[in-house]
Amino acid sequence: MASVAIIGSCDTKLQELLFLRDRIEETARVKTILIDVGRDPCVHDAITISQAELLSKYGNSKDASISDLTRGEFVTLMSECASQAVRKLYQQGLIDGIISAGGSNGTSLSAAVMRDVFPVGFPKLIVSTMASGDTRPVVGETDITLMHSVVDVAGLNPILRDILSNAGASIANAALSYAARRDRKEKDAAEESTSMKKWRVGITMFGVTTPGVDAIRSHLESNYPVETYVFHAVGTGGRAMERLIREGQLDAVIDLTTTEICDHLVGGVLSAGEGRLDAAVETGLPNIVSLGALDMVNFGPRNTMPEKHEGRVIYEHNPTITLLRTSPDECREIGAFIARKLSKSKRPDMIEVWIPKGGVSMIAVPGGPFEDEQADKALSEAIKSGLSGSGIKIVEDERHVNDGGFAKDIAEALVAKLGLQKS
Repeated sequence: MASVAIIGSCDTKLQELLFLRDRIEETARVKTILIDVGRDPCVHDAITISQAELLSKYGNSKDASISDLTRGEFVTLMSECASQAVRKLYQQGLIDGIISAGGSNGTSLSAAVMRDVFPVGFPKLIVSTMASGDTRPVVGETDITLMHSVVDVAGLNPILRDILSNAGASIANAALSYAARRDRKEKDAAEESTSMKKWRVGITMFGVTTPGVDAIRSHLESNYPVETYVFHAVGTGGRAMERLIREGQLDAVIDLTTTEICDHLVGGVLSAGEGRLDAAVETGLPNIVSLGALDMVNFGPRNTMPEKHEGRVIYEHNPTITLLRTSPDECREIGAFIARKLSKSKRPDMIEVWIPKGGVSMIAVPGGPFEDEQADKALSEAIKSGLSGSGIKIVEDERHVNDGGFAKDIAEALVAKLGLQKS
């Protein structure tokens, strides 16, 4: 058996939500829990958790009357209430998937619930009028699946019926799969011995650090009981890794490619935000940090580059990505950011910083378009100065970040912290 939670505004979309419910329950061994997050109360036998119940159990008694709230305030309140309700269901093992259908407000509300409550791997699907466009605010660093409704979720017509039917079948079968995997994991965990454990290692990668990451992966997986999780350092990748660390889904990190910090500080388009580097420090995981792709800030097509950067060293990576070489001053700021973050660790023995003096990316090597000894020196000096007295080991290596020997040695540095023996 599997159970799917449906979140929706029953005051305006009850007909569509009931149709979706029926399509989900057409799949054998799947039941539903309908949660009403509408602004106006709705009474119907199909509603499992009503708006009134959400507010009475999980709302703040000091909140103003619903009628006095703006749309934004209402969405925030109901997403908080719904999050508490579905978190309880999830913790009790009573749901195996979640789905919603709606417009911009419904999408914003349900996405907030899904991002806040559920780990990566739990089935999450939103049928939305907003699914075609910039979906980063909706999906964030999670694995929410979006299905464009094409027409508005307002009245059943042949197009919407087809789309809701597809969505219902999708989430129903995803929930069945999740329930089976969960049961299997619980059984395997009970039977698995320590010697069978595979250590989960997160690694950050960019196109210009791919050879180094591939070499690290190959060395770890062919010699040790390790499985690797590679995160593309494009903003969402870094945030996803931070999230998985906090969820306990990673055991160690080789943060080879910290380039998202450049975009955060200099104004590029691939920032992972101020929280980059925090999770591993807070949890005390074994963490090998390097300076991969700190020579670049990412922008879109060449004509989107801010005018203030004209005259600087620029490299067109492809028609949609233009790279700006970080300056010495920017590198000092980046290095100080890294040092400030890492120096907060209560387990400095679990962290090492590796500085590849031969080049931090494949285009920053001697003779490459982003070769800049002055900027590289400013970066490394800022890190060394900022970490002085922290107890964090710094390794200065003459090789470049993609060198096979550098990759092997950085992998072995992590292995030593994990205390692994060759398999």
